[in-house]
Amino acid sequence: MTGTTTIKMAGGAQGFNWLPVFIAVEQGMLSDRRVEIEFLRLGSVEKATQAVQSGTADLAITPPEGAIANYVAGGDLRIIAANSLRLPMSLVASKGVGNVANLRGKRIGTSSLTEGTAVYVREMLQRDGLTYPADYEFVLSGIHTTRWTALRQGEIDCAPQPAPWNFLAEREGFDLIAEVSDVIPEVLFAALVGADNWLRANTDSVRRLVAALRDAHEFINDPQNDRITLPVYERITTPGDADLAKRGFDYTRALGMWPTRLVVPDAALRTSVDLMVRANLLNSDQVAMTGGVFDPQYVGVA
Repeated sequence: MTGTTTIKMAGGAQGFNWLPVFIAVEQGMLSDRRVEIEFLRLGSVEKATQAVQSGTADLAITPPEGAIANYVAGGDLRIIAANSLRLPMSLVASKGVGNVANLRGKRIGTSSLTEGTAVYVREMLQRDGLTYPADYEFVLSGIHTTRWTALRQGEIDCAPQPAPWNFLAEREGFDLIAEVSDVIPEVLFAALVGADNWLRANTDSVRRLVAALRDAHEFINDPQNDRITLPVYERITTPGDADLAKRGFDYTRALGMWPTRLVVPDAALRTSVDLMVRANLLNSDQVAMTGGVFDPQYVGVA
């Protein structure tokens, strides 16, 4: 039997969608598989993707757009598992905005212009006739916690905020003007991303890691484990506010955010690709090239 493997795993915020990782650590699922994680919290999703490209990190849990763009350009990045397939997220706006159409001329906070939240917001606003950059401005205000600060300080007028921060904002007098899941019901929100050369050199370790995360997803999706899961979710979202955490967790799980077996459904990946095309982050003639970005060999292998 080989020894324990340490894997450097990067993320932007390492917040609510990292719940399975923390459960896997704290419930011994990783140690049972002889895996340890070195957490690299980098402050933006782009930096997490770049860390895998540069070799600073071994893997990242991050939105898939960077890996998709890298792959079609002939790069080494691959998606090896799904972390989350739903968007438990609301557009939170300052008082007086009222609705999506009134975001014309407004400042919208995001953590990136090319990955994650900006892609989803552009799709939502386009349905109300607003196009970027003609009709509104994106402000790089960071991850959800720093976007919340920017909203409260009036530096931005609106931001996509995940549960339970959307409910926190509502409680403090902000308006929830749209639900992302109403417009984008299934999408590869976040994925486990690695560089192909590193993955091939560390196949056994990666499979053991994915198996542990698969067990963690099943644990979280079982309400019988809520006495264990909820305190961890509260700790990484709204420490000291159990009611808010429960509301956010129940809302998130009811959407079906955490996929069983970590499989990337064709429909979810196709949605991510289509959104990139509509956001001018991918050319339509590149769509056919995206099929190989998901390498399924690591999913579901014990």
